[in-house]
Amino acid sequence: MGMVMKTDIFMTQVGEWLKATGPESDIVISSRIRLARNLKGYPFTSIATKEQLTETETYIREKIEQNKIIPSMLYFNLKGLTQIERNLLVERHLISKDLAEKNSARALALDKTESISIMINEEDHLRLQVLKSGLQLTESWQILNDLDNKLEEVLPYAFSSQFGYLTACPTNVGTGMRISIMLHLPGLTITKQMEKVFQTLTRIKFIIRGLYGEGTYATGDFYQIANQTSLGYAEKDVINEIHNIIHEVIKYERAWREKLLLDPSKQLEDRIWRAYGILRYGSSISSQEIASYLSAIRVGITLGLIKDIDTQTLNEIFIFSQPAHLQKMHNKTLSASERDITRAQYVKKKLNIR
Repeated sequence: MGMVMKTDIFMTQVGEWLKATGPESDIVISSRIRLARNLKGYPFTSIATKEQLTETETYIREKIEQNKIIPSMLYFNLKGLTQIERNLLVERHLISKDLAEKNSARALALDKTESISIMINEEDHLRLQVLKSGLQLTESWQILNDLDNKLEEVLPYAFSSQFGYLTACPTNVGTGMRISIMLHLPGLTITKQMEKVFQTLTRIKFIIRGLYGEGTYATGDFYQIANQTSLGYAEKDVINEIHNIIHEVIKYERAWREKLLLDPSKQLEDRIWRAYGILRYGSSISSQEIASYLSAIRVGITLGLIKDIDTQTLNEIFIFSQPAHLQKMHNKTLSASERDITRAQYVKKKLNIR
C-alpha cells in the first residue's frame, strides 16, 4: 500500500515536547537525542540510485511494521505529501529541511505523541530521534537506546569494531549520537551575555544554533545547544557533560532575569507589555516578530507579571502561527502578507479564549 498518511492529525494536537511539562521548562523548551544509523550492504543515501533508495525505504518500513517497533505508529511517505505538509513536519522538528526538500524515496515514522520518530533516507538511512519537554536527557536516552536495540535486532546495521557505527558524515561516526537542547535565553540575550556563552561552548566543542538547527539564527531568543563529536566518547559521558553545561546556562539565565527585573529603566517590563499589547491588538504580525513577542510574554509568565496566559497556550501559538501550520489550517497557500494578517487573527482568537 502507498502509505500516505493524513497530516490533519497535527492540527488537533501539540507535540509532547511543547507541553511545557518537563523539568526546568521555563528555560529548557525541549531535549532531543538523535542517533544516525545505516544498513550494511546498502550504499549511503548520497550515492545510492533512486531504485536503491526505494528498496531501502520499503525494507526499513516492512521491518518497523512487522516488528511493531513503534507503538501506535504514524507513517508518512514524504513523496505523497505537499510542500506545505512537508514544511509542517519541519516546523514541528520531526524532519530536517534537507529531508523535506529531497525528492527521492524517503519517509517519517513516529508515535502519536511525536516523542519518538525515525527519519528514513535522510543523510543516513535511519535517524532515530526522541524529543521531550524540558530537560529530560536521561529519560530520552533510555527510550532511544531501547528503540535502537529493537531496531538492531531486526536490521543489519553498518558497524565497525574500530570506528563504531558508520555514518555518512564523519562527525557522526562512533556512537552516531547528537544531543540538542532547545533553550529560551532572553536574559542572556538582552544583557548581551550570549557572546560569552557562545565562546565558552565553542571552546568545549559544543555548537549553538537557532531554532531550526544548522544554518539558522536565533529568533525570539530561542537557541539550540548541541554536541559536536561522537567518536571516542561513551553515550553516558556525553549526556552527563551536556547536562552539567545546561545547568550552568540555566543558572546564568535565571540570575540575569532577576537582575533585569530590578533594573530601574524597566527595560524588560517595557518589552513584555509592548509585546502583550501587539499580540492582543495587532492586525498584522510576521513570523520573525511573533517569535520575539512570544519570547517576551514567556518571560512575563515565568516572572509572574502576566497571569492570564499560560505557557502551554503560548507554545500552541508558537507552533500553529508558523507559515506551514497557518496554511494547513486554512487549507490553502497564503502570501506572506496574508499569513501576517491570518497570524494576528489566530493569536487574538487564542488569547481571548481565557
